[in-house]
Amino acid sequence: MSLNRRLQILLDEQRYQRVAAEAASRGVSVARVIREAIDRGLGQTEDRRTEALRQIMAADPMPVPVDPAELRAELDDLRGGRFS
Repeated sequence: MSLNRRLQILLDEQRYQRVAAEAASRGVSVARVIREAIDRGLGQTEDRRTEALRQIMAADPMPVPVDPAELRAELDDLRGGRFS
């Protein structure tokens, strides 16, 4: 991983102390703890896409109406008629 972006953030004292304590207990920098928290909180876009694709591909087959009007009506019913 190439670190080439600088970011300045402001933290309240409580948050800073929590991050600093975690960094000290693990023997790493505060910046590393924050980067790891971002990765946990936001995840990796590619990982989320890959997982979504995996779930779609693992889903059981389901019948799909041949007539697009039927499909629209079914989707409208599922949405509670919000788009009719």
